Amino acid sequence: MIDPQSFAAEFKNRFGSEPLVFSAPGRVNLIGEHTDYNEGFVLPFAIDKRTFVAIAPRTDRVIRAHTLTLDKSAEFSLDDPAEESKSWSVYIRGMAEVLRRRGIELAGADVLIDSDVPFGAGLSSSAALEVALGLAMSEVAETAIDRRELALAGQQVEHEFVGVRSGIMDQFASALGEAGSALLIDCRSLDVEAVNLNLDTSMLVICDSRVKHSLASSEYNKRREECEEGVRILSEHISGASSLRDVSSTDFERLSEHLPETIAKRCRHVISENARTLAAVAAIRRGDLIETGRLMFLSHQSLQQDYEVSSPELDLLVDEAMAIDGVYGSRMTGGGFGGCTISLLESAVYDGFRRRLMNAYEDGFRTTPVISPVVPSAGARQELL
Repeated sequence: MIDPQSFAAEFKNRFGSEPLVFSAPGRVNLIGEHTDYNEGFVLPFAIDKRTFVAIAPRTDRVIRAHTLTLDKSAEFSLDDPAEESKSWSVYIRGMAEVLRRRGIELAGADVLIDSDVPFGAGLSSSAALEVALGLAMSEVAETAIDRRELALAGQQVEHEFVGVRSGIMDQFASALGEAGSALLIDCRSLDVEAVNLNLDTSMLVICDSRVKHSLASSEYNKRREECEEGVRILSEHISGASSLRDVSSTDFERLSEHLPETIAKRCRHVISENARTLAAVAAIRRGDLIETGRLMFLSHQSLQQDYEVSSPELDLLVDEAMAIDGVYGSRMTGGGFGGCTISLLESAVYDGFRRRLMNAYEDGFRTTPVISPVVPSAGARQELL
């Protein structure tokens, strides 16, 4: 846990001035995976792990930045062109350029970054960084930014400077998260509705496989291309269909024979996942954790078999969780190919749950997963010092 006051003191020691401090959370997606870039429905929540940005203005056009997480520094002028890069500083350069295009005139600044959101674990560490940076930069420029605009700016950084054609879910959850709730996000209209999770005698637990993944990998963008190809074919038979959001389960079953096998599997996942997400919201609202958990597990099976983005490590964690009495549901969360699972369980069985998964994972893969409860938390904010 990062202490904002100690973090501010570290900034002053390094840069010699008093900063403002901002933070934004990572996220876990309860259900609704790989539907966001298909204009579908998602149900993420902000988590109690955050990225912090301390910032103070300068009198020139220079950005000096240091990340404690990586122990790396960068310095550049705001007048230098930003371009796609694999360097960690691309997030700062990219966000500065995106905010400029959105009418926010930035001056130079000193920036310090730290985070307890794990990298590569499917918990949206990049979105947390983008949102925290965007909020910090706009506030120092004395220009308020709408939280939706902040999230969209983060997505634009991903698309143009990081090279990931991501949907909007991660940035929206980080910018707009509410304590105790998940967010039902309509990724077409961008409407957001808080869904109270009512975790009185139950809890949510993250199991980090410690298998790192990269959403910038060719597989992530390939899945998006496969979905787009499916839409192209199906739109020849469904008038007005512009995304898989427009294809019902009935239409898909009727028309799936027109699709190549792999494309059909990708489309089946997205279309069924949209239906599962809305069904899960209805189950949560009526307090039916058994049905919520069942839908989570069906989601994992679909991601494993139809979307093919799971991994042996994630499958073991889910299978072991589902074998425990008192576990309602478990699934991989995030882009896949590694990262984390999210499990919904009775609080009383947590100790046994943790022991079983630790032992099974160590036996299967000779390494130790990171298992920890996670609390639905608030979105981006300025920290009080």
